Amino acid sequence: MTKQEATVQIPLEWLQQEALRYVFNIEEELKKLPAQPGVYIMHDKRDEIIYVGKAISLKNRVRQYFQSSRNKTAKIEQMVSRIARFEYIITDSELEALVLECNLIKEHRPRYNTMLKDDKAYPYIKVTVLEDFPRVMFAREMKKDKNKYFGPYTSAGAVKDTIDLIHKIYKIRTCSRVLPRDVGKERPCLNYHIKQCSAPCQGAVSKEEYGKNISQVLDFLNGHYGQVLKLLEEKMMKASDAMDFEKAIEYRELLSSVKKIAQKQKITSSSQQDRDIIALAKDDEDAVVQVFFVREGKLIGREHFHVNIATAEDTGQILSSFVKQFYAGAPFLPKELWVQTELEDGEVIARWLSTRKGQKVRVIVPKKGEKERLVELAEKNAALVLSQDKEKIKREELRTIGAMNQVAGWLGLERVRRVEAFDISNISGYESVGSMVVYEDGKPKRNDYRRFRIRTVVGPNDYASMKEVLIRRFSHGLEEKDKLRENGIDDEFGSFTRFPDLLMMDGGRGQVNIALEVLGQMKLDIPVCGMVKDDNHRTRGLYFQNVEIPIDKHAEGFRLITRIQDEAHRFAIEYHRSLRGKGQVRSVLDDIPGIGDTRRKALMRYFKSLEAIREASEEELAQVPGMNHQSARNVYTFFREKENGFKSVTI
Repeated sequence: MTKQEATVQIPLEWLQQEALRYVFNIEEELKKLPAQPGVYIMHDKRDEIIYVGKAISLKNRVRQYFQSSRNKTAKIEQMVSRIARFEYIITDSELEALVLECNLIKEHRPRYNTMLKDDKAYPYIKVTVLEDFPRVMFAREMKKDKNKYFGPYTSAGAVKDTIDLIHKIYKIRTCSRVLPRDVGKERPCLNYHIKQCSAPCQGAVSKEEYGKNISQVLDFLNGHYGQVLKLLEEKMMKASDAMDFEKAIEYRELLSSVKKIAQKQKITSSSQQDRDIIALAKDDEDAVVQVFFVREGKLIGREHFHVNIATAEDTGQILSSFVKQFYAGAPFLPKELWVQTELEDGEVIARWLSTRKGQKVRVIVPKKGEKERLVELAEKNAALVLSQDKEKIKREELRTIGAMNQVAGWLGLERVRRVEAFDISNISGYESVGSMVVYEDGKPKRNDYRRFRIRTVVGPNDYASMKEVLIRRFSHGLEEKDKLRENGIDDEFGSFTRFPDLLMMDGGRGQVNIALEVLGQMKLDIPVCGMVKDDNHRTRGLYFQNVEIPIDKHAEGFRLITRIQDEAHRFAIEYHRSLRGKGQVRSVLDDIPGIGDTRRKALMRYFKSLEAIREASEEELAQVPGMNHQSARNVYTFFREKENGFKSVTI
């Protein structure tokens, strides 16, 4: 590895010296919580997000959930009992935590955030800069209409007070008249007579003079509050000295409203762009890269990655290597990357990303303002993870990337990142279904999971069913690739166009040979291994290239294989069960004239399997209790007519 390279893969030899398996210890993790504002995210044992909350102090708030208290509601008690782990994102203020909480709830819809599932829209201040005489208005959403938006803010009352203050100080119009078209057509409103509007509707102020006032309004909303705050304080003190306490209270409340508006938040951007924000924190040996995902201007999630920097010490080199590795396999590319320092070969990387996306991708190093502060926020979170969760990250990577590297080593493969595993589920007499689960870097990629209803196979024939599933999966993928190439796109976008580095079959030689046969027919070169089980139905090894490879049952690679195998089986069973529950899968016998529920059950009790019924003679069928010669003939004829496959039934 050259000096300019960093890698997100930890050397397996080092990982094997670490603890064999990371278990989230809630008591230990509670001790690491910072006394800072932020958002906490609760996960259940399936790693689904079940609750998102905000806190002025993460340390105090999160600990409360796990302390014995009589004040907890039944709902909270139930939620806490389901928590398997938690994570958190620190922010610079409670306001930022609140806005981030709202974004995350809208994105993930946690089941226990019932009070926040109303899609509440936080208020904005809108300046209609496209008009000749702009207005300053209250808005509940930010639209792509080229007007200026400021916010979101957490207090609608403070926003309305501030807009009223702007009208009074800068004499901005509140009417909806179309100007200058309607100048002089109607009398001026009350605001003009009480000296709170400069009356552009009467031509009393020029467009240029009015524009100067709007410029001052924009400066104020962009954060230059000092002049206004000073003015309000002076008026408050003057009213107080004059014993006009009602007026003093009014100025005090206006002052409070402006201070609420003055709180800076960086979690939502008015540009509504898709962007990733990347920053790192490092020590002498390790680094953590934090990636914030901003979609349509809203921060909706983050990921952090452990980086071994033994041979790359410069921040620009580390980030450059990370960006190349991370986005080489990313299915989505944003329009912008914000990074904390210039990337090594930054221009080349920007051109490469633009080529992959099919449109321009900008790599930006923010130097000032809110953009810079948002990158700094990502760096703060990276530093927190590095200092508090260093061992956890290494152990987690032992379970994921390290385990995947271990499996690749057993099979003699140079690199395995994406694995696809398949399983078949059926119950005698019922339609078979197939499952495809996907693991990338040792973690389940659930968005790429796929389910198949078997269409052409007679009876519970796992080999034939598996062949159909594989043919459909790779045929679909090849067709999608061809369509993309026809449109000039030579890239991988969906779950079907992205082919695996390794196929794992839930079985030994037979399943592997089926997969190799299908891949051979389609001229695809993808390694295939079987997950071989012993007589007790427990994984004992891998079948690869006509050899059964024994594996260490205490190794993380073995645990990963077991998780993949169990997940493929669970996904298939779950699909089959859901279809049965919906009445979408039923016995093929139900399609035979004269065979109702009673005769179907009698046939299954007598012959034990659908295959035996299919192979029975007409005379044997007639011997079943409750069957007559006509119904026996109907069954016999049905299977002879359907000898090329069962009829697919959808209700």
